[in-house]
Amino acid sequence: MRWLRKNLVVIAGLLTLAYMILPNLVVMAFSFNKPKGRFNYSWQEFSLDAWKDPCGVADMCASLSLSLQLAAWATVGAVVFGTLIAFALVRYRFRARGAVNSLIFLPMAMPEVVMAASMLTLFLNMGIELGFWTVLIAHITFCLSFVVTAVKARVVSMDPRLEEAARDLYASPTQTFLRVTLPIVAPGIAAGALLAFALSFDDFIITNFNAGSTVTFPMFVWGSAQRGTPVQINVIGTAMFVLAVLMVMAGQIITNRRKKTATA
Repeated sequence: MRWLRKNLVVIAGLLTLAYMILPNLVVMAFSFNKPKGRFNYSWQEFSLDAWKDPCGVADMCASLSLSLQLAAWATVGAVVFGTLIAFALVRYRFRARGAVNSLIFLPMAMPEVVMAASMLTLFLNMGIELGFWTVLIAHITFCLSFVVTAVKARVVSMDPRLEEAARDLYASPTQTFLRVTLPIVAPGIAAGALLAFALSFDDFIITNFNAGSTVTFPMFVWGSAQRGTPVQINVIGTAMFVLAVLMVMAGQIITNRRKKTATA
């Protein structure tokens, strides 16, 4: 009992992590299934057919490519604007700064269906045709708050004396930013970028409201679930999951190596 009480938090954390990863493991297992009917909900037999032909389902890879493009551009837009906003909120004093600081969190707290409906109303009132660009604008809008939060936390924790030391050594503002400020803030920017990419790629509600005839991968999955779930969906899900895990592991390895180099 003493050992259990001592390690209770660790055990609870591991159980929670296992509970969160379990659905991904199920998806991974069923990517090797060969269902007899249209629905891939019960195990039949092991097969690599879906992995050999991941684009075997009509329009699936086209929707996947579109989602990846949207996520990439939404990440770029959200990172650029979010980083600038984060620096402005931390480094500068201006009127309505407190209001802007509060409003920036609204997309995070607001239900997605409310934001989706408001964005749709805006586009319709402006006479903008729904499609790729309306989805991209909507994605940048709701990803912006997450990037600002991640970058702002990093900027707030930054020691201003480091920049002052660089200026004392006759570094120009550009050199100070590129060699001191940016490397320190980079982990926050990277975290915001990864979060923005995942949110944009995964979004369904806001996309469904503002997509028009555009079909992204989440919308394709939703439509397929009504008439039959191809195994290739599990293949794509497994590939994205493994890629995300590898990116996290790579980031952790790089961070550990930098720490060892700094302490050496």
